[in-house]
Amino acid sequence: MPKKRIKKTYQSKKDKIPAKIKLRKHLNADALFEAVYSNFKKFPEFRSENLEISMADALMSGFAMFSLKDPSLLAFDERRNDDGKLMNLKSVYGIGQVPCDTTMREILDPAIPGNFNTSFKTIFSKIQRGGALIPMKYIQGHYILSVDGTGFFASSKLNSDACLKKKNKETGETIGYYQQLLGASIVHPDFKEVIPLMPELIIKQDGETKNDCERNACKRFFIQLRIDHPHLPLCITEDALSGNVPHIKSLKKHNLRFVLGVKPGDHAFLFDYVDSAIQKGQVAEFEVPDKKNPEITHLYHYLNDVPLNKSNQNVRVNFMEYWEITDKKTKHFSWITDFYITKENAYEIMRTGRVRWKIENETFNTLKNQGYHFGHNFGLGKQNLSGVFAMLMMLAFLVDQTQQLTCNLFRSVWRKLGSKRALWEEIRAFFMNHKIDSMTQLYRALLYGFEFQTLIILKDTS
Repeated sequence: MPKKRIKKTYQSKKDKIPAKIKLRKHLNADALFEAVYSNFKKFPEFRSENLEISMADALMSGFAMFSLKDPSLLAFDERRNDDGKLMNLKSVYGIGQVPCDTTMREILDPAIPGNFNTSFKTIFSKIQRGGALIPMKYIQGHYILSVDGTGFFASSKLNSDACLKKKNKETGETIGYYQQLLGASIVHPDFKEVIPLMPELIIKQDGETKNDCERNACKRFFIQLRIDHPHLPLCITEDALSGNVPHIKSLKKHNLRFVLGVKPGDHAFLFDYVDSAIQKGQVAEFEVPDKKNPEITHLYHYLNDVPLNKSNQNVRVNFMEYWEITDKKTKHFSWITDFYITKENAYEIMRTGRVRWKIENETFNTLKNQGYHFGHNFGLGKQNLSGVFAMLMMLAFLVDQTQQLTCNLFRSVWRKLGSKRALWEEIRAFFMNHKIDSMTQLYRALLYGFEFQTLIILKDTS
């Protein structure tokens, strides 16, 4: 059926819609997409022939797939085979030639994941220059960086050069293949938004155990972190696997403060030392009611300048044990830190330790459960394909989080529709059915309607 121009109005589900919103020049979707594509043009090209589709176009096509939350390469490929949807990919994302799914895999497989670093830095710099990062400072003027590892591919049969091997502990036989990355996000106890930095892929040479793999990946990550952000005041928060002497020395080497989880099973000497200090009356203790919920009581124990373990008693840390007490349940946590603990800053240190979970809840779980399809095998490849797709997904997530943090238009549409899932569905529906010149135009259509603009219908939906 031929395309036709019609006028269509979309009514708000709520009575109040904000007045026309002015966009921030460098912190709106279209400006961010343009910055991403500009960096993709700097990727090295490994092919010597058949260059009809550039590396930049292949990368931007992959980015668009994750930006639109398509569940698979096949779903994305359907856009390429429809003239109207193809036009939207070109106009919104600036792609010159959109590859088919097979061609995209072939082009991206040899791409080097480390080359995404410039794209992550560019978006981060825009957030900084726009002043949006400043409110996320928390503990004594530091940003909290939550760090943890997670898997993004696993198979009992499929494998590539980038895969780690899972072995039977008794026989040593390979029983599976998997890939992991070390993720890191700037978080804040009072912000829903997180700002992910470029992940560090965990590679085969990193070791045979989770602890060794994450520790060695952390070493590379911290080196690159300080190259990219040499003066950024950061406090690292991690789980109990991180509470060891080599890791703490690495943090100090790179001028990184820390609040790290510890557990009695992993840190027996430390907890025995603190128990002995309790018997001697050397451990400070106090409890206070919660300021917002009087049914919650906060109980703190803390002791400064304690040895981390028996063999490294010269490595001194400050120890805090904390209980959140209600009539129904008591939660218990314990941390070590290089911040000197006082009654006045104990609450701040506690919240810093507990916000570590945002790397799981607001980063990994969001990627897995809110439309990004993290963990789905978009393509393993023979070399780096799955790692490249993981980087593209995280980069799309960073752009979304940047909009959520800085763009009033994005937040207003999200608020109107009520959930991220509804937002992604509406975006995909508009993308499929209408000619769109920009993501800004799409957001405004969802928020205000097109009573003052014309809209091209791409297909008959009656």
